[in-house]
Amino acid sequence: MTRPAATGAPAGVTTGTPAGVPTGATTVVMAGVANWTTAEGEAGAAAGVTAGAVGRASAGVAAGASARVAAGVPGGAVGGFLHLRCAPALSGEGYRAVLELLREFSPLVQALPPRAALVQVRGAQRYFGVDAERIAEVIRLRAVARLGTDVRIGVAGTWAVAAMASARIPGPGGVLAVPGERVAEFLGPLPVEELYGLGSRQAEALRGYGLHTVGALTEVPPGVVERILGRRAGRVVVERARGIDPRPVTPRDLPSSAAVRSRFAREELDGPHARAELLGLVVRLGATLRGRRQAARALTLTLRFAGGTRWEKTRRLPEPSAHDEDLRTLAYRLMDAAGLQRARLTGMVLRAEDLTGAERAARQLTLDPVREARLTVESAIDRANARFGPGTVRPAATFRRAPAAA
Repeated sequence: MTRPAATGAPAGVTTGTPAGVPTGATTVVMAGVANWTTAEGEAGAAAGVTAGAVGRASAGVAAGASARVAAGVPGGAVGGFLHLRCAPALSGEGYRAVLELLREFSPLVQALPPRAALVQVRGAQRYFGVDAERIAEVIRLRAVARLGTDVRIGVAGTWAVAAMASARIPGPGGVLAVPGERVAEFLGPLPVEELYGLGSRQAEALRGYGLHTVGALTEVPPGVVERILGRRAGRVVVERARGIDPRPVTPRDLPSSAAVRSRFAREELDGPHARAELLGLVVRLGATLRGRRQAARALTLTLRFAGGTRWEKTRRLPEPSAHDEDLRTLAYRLMDAAGLQRARLTGMVLRAEDLTGAERAARQLTLDPVREARLTVESAIDRANARFGPGTVRPAATFRRAPAAA
């Protein structure tokens, strides 16, 4: 891997080949940060990463300014929020490794499952003596070299703008920084659907009134947007369209709950189909928990009915589990407790509560060969879905009809 000659490298960053490092290696040294080194055929291969993959990431770092110009965002001072997106196919274990990597740069890391994270690096900028964009570039290089996965990182002064920047990066990886004085220029041309946190129905409502871009939201009185979306939601949308987002980073690991949901395209009266839809939620929830290496101690089922009413109930599992069989048994009991009969369902949510690490969940010994066989098959299904895509292998009942997107 080679690195183009640097011009005007930021303070605290040194490029070159120190003594003891093989020829052909590139080292990035940051004040207070352990050296990162990769050599073609040596360190890169040891990390399980091809030299070409590391080379592409290094080229992306060297072309950071070019990426900003291509995106219409010239260089300048940027804020201290990094929004990072991992590849959708990244395993739960890989996602945890990325979170640990981020904590090497800042203790203010907020996991945003299933495959994103938020980092506040204002303190890290002062400590390392470099700007947030350079920190993001080194994070990307380390993710490729150590973990074998590329990431997309948006850099900005607020959570929402950083998230929209990371979403605009093409391909599997890259860094896009949005300086504070260019936020309006960056946000203005974006389709209204790309405003962070805006739902599809809200975007459709705004388009119905001729508001097609984020910039258009800043050109009308805030009261207009509030009348369209409601006072609270409208106020938030107007602020984010202007790049305002006061939310701080809340340091936390993977959350203590996980939820999957389904919305029916029309009111559902068919009990067997509703049960099959619940089975599909169980399979998705179980796969999510196993991917995160977590286990649930309780389940909560929420049923939504025509007219806006809902029913909700929580029950605890006999022991923490992430296995489909255990989750399905309890989920069916929860649905039976609802006594639906001819109720008109519009949607359902299944939530795993009081999560714990899978390594802490005791597995009771059993002499039941059927259960052991199911657990073996479950592991094989997880491997197949990880290789060929989520939902490739699943219960036959869940193929009856595809639900509407939640």
